[in-house]
Amino acid sequence: MRIAVSRVIPEAGLDLLRQAGDVAVWEGELPPSREELVRLAEGADGLLTLLTERVDGDLLDRLPSVRVVSNMAVGFDNIDVAACTARGVAVCTTPDVLTETTADLAFGLLLAVARRIPEGHNAVLAGAWRTWEPMGYLGPDVHGATLGIIGLGRIGQAVARRARGFDMRILYHAPRRRPEVEEELGAEWRELDALLAESDFVSLHVPLTEQTRGMIGREQLQRMRRGAVLINTARGPVVQTDALLEALEQGWIWAAGLDVTDPEPLPADHPLLRHPRVVVTPHIASASFTTRNRMAELAARNLLAVLRGETPPRCLNPEVLNRD
Repeated sequence: MRIAVSRVIPEAGLDLLRQAGDVAVWEGELPPSREELVRLAEGADGLLTLLTERVDGDLLDRLPSVRVVSNMAVGFDNIDVAACTARGVAVCTTPDVLTETTADLAFGLLLAVARRIPEGHNAVLAGAWRTWEPMGYLGPDVHGATLGIIGLGRIGQAVARRARGFDMRILYHAPRRRPEVEEELGAEWRELDALLAESDFVSLHVPLTEQTRGMIGREQLQRMRRGAVLINTARGPVVQTDALLEALEQGWIWAAGLDVTDPEPLPADHPLLRHPRVVVTPHIASASFTTRNRMAELAARNLLAVLRGETPPRCLNPEVLNRD
């Protein structure tokens, strides 16, 4: 079998693939262009991608031999699943293995923004810290505050568990209530507007869909508390970037912590990157040694299972697996 991998991934995954067949890996520092990806994957049976590669009908038509697309990510907004299904191509993802690590980063951003840790660190490096200041680097308390979680899936629940350790009141908004989770985590369901109005911190954990694209815009940000903090480790386009900048400049909210942005990355001169109460990290929510190894292994196992005629651990369109 022939396998194409769109970026260099941890050896834990590459070793599994190389034991099974001929593997071509894109080794460029930046993601491959569409034409470069087509050349890399020409004649391939399986394609292992990252969220930086767009997989749609046009690409698949140019790669007719591909039988499976295995995305090394929990999200799949870079893949047209319907186009894959129509062509009998299985689509696989890597959920679960990155849940706890992503929740760590979300809560880390929350703490970093609230306690102004990067700002203080930068002041020390610049030689601007001269003495203890009774009014310097003040921010909101995290312990005992109200955390609003939008999207109570695996990662949202993991963030809620961390919040309990800080004695936070937990609110959540999701398409349907989760009574068993409410009981386990002490969480309270709210309509979106009510959650925004009541929360000191709002953390986003929804997939990027047509329904969630731009769901946090000018109207929603104006409903938040004036001292509130917005955390986004979901997908950049869930938040309207211009509206977020306006909210910060107008004082509708106090600060933001972003692991994802729209566009991604932001231009180096973007005002959000210069705002003193915005912390931006380079989409590193799953970036621990162990988690990235597990993601690579699961992506490889998903791909190989399909090519061997087996049921993959995580498949979005299993109906294609039994087609003749």
